[in-house]
Amino acid sequence: MRELIFVTGTDTGVGKTVLSLILMQYFFRKGKKPFYLKPAQTGCIDPYDTDSDARFIYSHIPQLGGQNPADSVILCFKNPKAPFFAARDEGKVLDMEKIFKVISDRHRTSDPLIVEAAGGLMVPMTDQMLVVDFVKLLNARPLLAARAGLGTINHTLLSFESLRARGIQPAGIVFMDSGPSPTDKEMIAENIEAVRQFSGITVAGTIGAIGDFSNPGDDCFRPLEKIYG
Repeated sequence: MRELIFVTGTDTGVGKTVLSLILMQYFFRKGKKPFYLKPAQTGCIDPYDTDSDARFIYSHIPQLGGQNPADSVILCFKNPKAPFFAARDEGKVLDMEKIFKVISDRHRTSDPLIVEAAGGLMVPMTDQMLVVDFVKLLNARPLLAARAGLGTINHTLLSFESLRARGIQPAGIVFMDSGPSPTDKEMIAENIEAVRQFSGITVAGTIGAIGDFSNPGDDCFRPLEKIYG
């Protein structure tokens, strides 16, 4: 079975889409045929909007030139909220049957399929399903994007606890350090130590601020090399 990588994060705006972009570029560099999929995009009008994650991905990968970012978005809602509430604002509910079918179809033809969550693990997709429950149903190994700086120990370990409670083993953790100034190296080292000590999982590395998303530099791919070889 070809791999399904579920990208989720410890917080809103932590860098899931950037990590998804780096994953796509990484697998294209390895000669594979990855595909990016956003099951529920919130906070944009359509897949072509400036706030569309799919548009961001497609605009920085030459191999996707001329292709339609709408192919990577299953459902799209205007308000920047958890999918359940964004859908409810429009008098709708998430069509989970459609979502699972599209993911299943894309999984068979992608190498690998990269699915990006809307929000963190405890965000509601429906009135009965959190993102973490969605991960469990997909039988996916999530890749966790976490902030590099202050506060990440708490957020990362809580995210890990939600996975462990459901018997889900993450593929790895990547620190995203995209703030206006780099996080102090000693703090990053301490954060990595704490996460490893209390979760048993070693942070694969840190991805810093990126000047050119179309050419992010080899350093950005090193954490993924540790996880996916």
